[in-house]
Amino acid sequence: MGPAILTFLLLFALVALTLGLGFRYLEGQRRKKLTGMLETATGPSGETVTTVLLEPEKPPLLARVLERFDLIRKMETHIQQAGMTLTPGGLLVQMMFAALLGGLTGLWLRPLAVAWLSAVAGTLAGGAAPYLMVLRQRQRRLAAFEEQFPEALDFLARAMRAGHAFSISLEMLADESSPPLSVEIRKVFNEHNLGLPIDAALKNLAVRVPLLDVKFFVSAVLLQRETGGNLAEVLTKLARIIRERFQLKGQVRAASAHGRVTGAVLTIMPIVLMLGLMVVAPGYLQSMFNDPDGKYIVGGAILGLLLGHLTIRKIVDIKV
Repeated sequence: MGPAILTFLLLFALVALTLGLGFRYLEGQRRKKLTGMLETATGPSGETVTTVLLEPEKPPLLARVLERFDLIRKMETHIQQAGMTLTPGGLLVQMMFAALLGGLTGLWLRPLAVAWLSAVAGTLAGGAAPYLMVLRQRQRRLAAFEEQFPEALDFLARAMRAGHAFSISLEMLADESSPPLSVEIRKVFNEHNLGLPIDAALKNLAVRVPLLDVKFFVSAVLLQRETGGNLAEVLTKLARIIRERFQLKGQVRAASAHGRVTGAVLTIMPIVLMLGLMVVAPGYLQSMFNDPDGKYIVGGAILGLLLGHLTIRKIVDIKV
């Protein structure tokens, strides 16, 4: 019990310190972002502040490390792409409490037979669960956007053939479509309406929605603005290509479904067998952990299971 409690205390202190520094860093980023938006709409402020005699304030060491590795910004980007109102600080709080709850659950149930090992495994699994939920929501939102995108391109092409400007067509598309497409297109229109060039607004869209189809769309629009041509015709052909690509992607996914199911079964089966052994023969795994060679066998089995799962996922993940 002693090492497990010490592990939890150290983990709690580290997460609390990271959370405090993360909140401070995010507050500075919010102020900088708000200042940039106001300068975009009204121009840079003419007020100047003399800072020659002031020493620059240095952020704490851990904040500088987080900023160097850009962890907070990546977390904020994933939350934004998931369409969630959660802040990175709130996500860190959820991860901290989930890690503590997972550690206590592992310490109580002891699924790995050894108390401290079960506590560490439960802490890692619980701490990663909220972030994995964000990534899952992000994947679903991007998939929904990808499904709506061909119809959106056809709508833009029809609006431009009717005589509307490209920016007005974007506003009409935002009004007529449903989320998540309407939310992202509305952001593009609002940025352009506040004074941001349409090129920069479209590039921001490609950052917020990291899909290959969106990159095709942004590249086509930017190229047309530089070289000229019939943008409505370009968007119509692009919509047809995206539909064909989407159809091919569905066929590939259906063909690889057997491999994905096989990988899931092979990954879950050893876990189910382990839980069954804990019910039928509770002392079996405990004896393996007590044996010097048994620890290496269990560790090798876990490592092999993870490597096999990642290998199968790599095989069935066919890019289209």
